[in-house]
Amino acid sequence: MQTGQLISLALYFILMLGIGFYAWRTTTDDVSGYMLGGRKLSPAVASLSAGASDMSGWMLLGLPGAMYVSGLSASWIAIGLFIGAFLNWVIVAPRLRVHTEIADDAITIPDYFEKRFEDKTRLLRIISSIVIVIFFTLYTSSGVVAGGKLFESAFGADYALGLWITAGVVVVYTLFGGFLAVSMTDFVQGCIMFVALVLVPVVALTDVGGMEGLGTTLNAIDPNLTDLFGGVTLVGIISAMAWGLGYFGQPHIIVRFMAIRSVQDVPRARNIGMTWMGVTIVGALATGLIGLAYATQNGLAVDDPETIFIILSQILFHPLIAGFLLAAILAAIMSTISSQLLVSSSSLTEDFYGIFLRKEASQKELVLIGRLSVVAVSLVAIALAYNPNSNVLGLVSNAWAGFGAAFGPIILLSLTWNRMTRNGALFGMIAGAATVLFWIYTPVLANGATLSSLIYEIVPGFIVCGLVAILVSLFGRQPADTITQTFERARAARTA
Repeated sequence: MQTGQLISLALYFILMLGIGFYAWRTTTDDVSGYMLGGRKLSPAVASLSAGASDMSGWMLLGLPGAMYVSGLSASWIAIGLFIGAFLNWVIVAPRLRVHTEIADDAITIPDYFEKRFEDKTRLLRIISSIVIVIFFTLYTSSGVVAGGKLFESAFGADYALGLWITAGVVVVYTLFGGFLAVSMTDFVQGCIMFVALVLVPVVALTDVGGMEGLGTTLNAIDPNLTDLFGGVTLVGIISAMAWGLGYFGQPHIIVRFMAIRSVQDVPRARNIGMTWMGVTIVGALATGLIGLAYATQNGLAVDDPETIFIILSQILFHPLIAGFLLAAILAAIMSTISSQLLVSSSSLTEDFYGIFLRKEASQKELVLIGRLSVVAVSLVAIALAYNPNSNVLGLVSNAWAGFGAAFGPIILLSLTWNRMTRNGALFGMIAGAATVLFWIYTPVLANGATLSSLIYEIVPGFIVCGLVAILVSLFGRQPADTITQTFERARAARTA
């Protein structure tokens, strides 16, 4: 590792830990303060925190790599995600901010489900909590793996050392600073990602001869590379764009909507967030295409297309700036890990410990348990990550679909339809998750292929969950008057 890169990374880590220390001194010793920052996030922090925790290393590694291999047709997934994120801000954000506060100050998604439907059996809370803890532990593990591989491939460091450095810094600022630290570090990390995804493609474009040189080189390789519809079918486009459906059910993203300062701040936060997302996605797409042209013009061998951002950073920039650009990848990875750690910790604390083990626990005790839960989840994630080829990590690629299908329709219906019932939510959630699992793992096609080879599993999962939730609600008992009244109070508060 060059000295300049080492200095940049050291400064980045010091900044993250400094923010965590500030948040620790600022955060209150109650659960709402630790888990939701006291619902005081500014529009800018809430929006960039949601964006940074969403994108992870996919933004700087996966998307440029897909563009490098497939050309412009790989951008359909980005288009779907942009539309999904916009609808999430328009439909879910203002409603969830109000509903969770009126529903007896619900501070986790399982807590919201239970209070929204007055579920005395607590089945909704238990099932949704189990789903969150299991899948987010695996999700966190995948992020730690990405950090280990980054240190190994970009810096020549030991893979295991990379695991511990990545996880260690995240755990420290998350453990002490809680939601406020996670959100503030996400904001800074989002700014770093923004600068990196503008700087790298602009400098690289200049080096390949501008737009004219880029077009000439890509057309010489394959004219389909610049065709949005080149080599893709209608089903392929639907599958790619269906990634946008997942936004409605991602707990680590929508929890930002619960923490924003007021519902009046949502439009401003949406505008900031969507501008950030639009610029960074275009930058990531451009990095892949321009990187292909650069590699072709210079006879550069690229063994792994997903490393094209790293390669351009190290070749085109001074080591000090290259270190900053590589820190952008680490920022993307760490912002997602911290968010997932905190959501898992919140669920273990609020939805298990505080409900079933210590109902009389004080606020300080619950915050302590939350911090211990951060450590526990991170240790399990690190243990799983020690084998980067472990089969259990294959589950992570489907977690987005699992959350989207199990939670997405339930979140949408619970916020927009006062006729929805507790049984509708429960059976819809189970049906959506079961459909995704069936689609992924059941070899019903020729040669043992699964249905996910035909269309992305979130599409049938989302549809089945929504239909079951609606039908069970319509054919069941009417919601209690108190549930309807709470729903109408939330609607009135949002439109006031």
